[in-house]
Amino acid sequence: MSRIGKSPIVLPSGVQVSVNGTIVTVTGPKGTLSRNISKDLTVNIENNVLTLINNGKSKDANAMHGLYRQLIHNMVVGVAEGFKKSLTINGVGYKASMKGNDVELSLGYSHPILVKAEEGITLSCDKNTITVSGIDKEQVGQFASRVRALRPVEPYHAYGVYYSDEVVRRKEIKSGKK
Repeated sequence: MSRIGKSPIVLPSGVQVSVNGTIVTVTGPKGTLSRNISKDLTVNIENNVLTLINNGKSKDANAMHGLYRQLIHNMVVGVAEGFKKSLTINGVGYKASMKGNDVELSLGYSHPILVKAEEGITLSCDKNTITVSGIDKEQVGQFASRVRALRPVEPYHAYGVYYSDEVVRRKEIKSGKK
């Protein structure tokens, strides 16, 4: 049995969960998310507490039990509170500015890079900080990862784009012969 899969999900006020076959739909104040779950799992909702019951006995069914429990939990948190990722831009002349709903980045290339906001993603930026927010944790993380990949941080001066909570490992500057 999965330890994560056995733990219940407490539904906050304003969040509704509906199950139609293998499709779980979560509706809350920030929006609606749906996901198709494994046929080996059964969703049980009682007194604003959601539990996932594993009907399969295989090793894969046990693995899916914990996975889908966490995915449903992320959906509940997303429609209730939302998710945020913060990116920091560091470098001489590196900056970000808003162009409507999109962000224009100057990252040391010969041209500025326009990052278009996807549906379900909200972008905001300061001079050197970009905030990606939305209700789908997977989509927010994937979008932030793509922005980070535009200019990976280099280890000598820490120039580039990195997550605000990321620890950048710095290398010692190479020394020449004396």
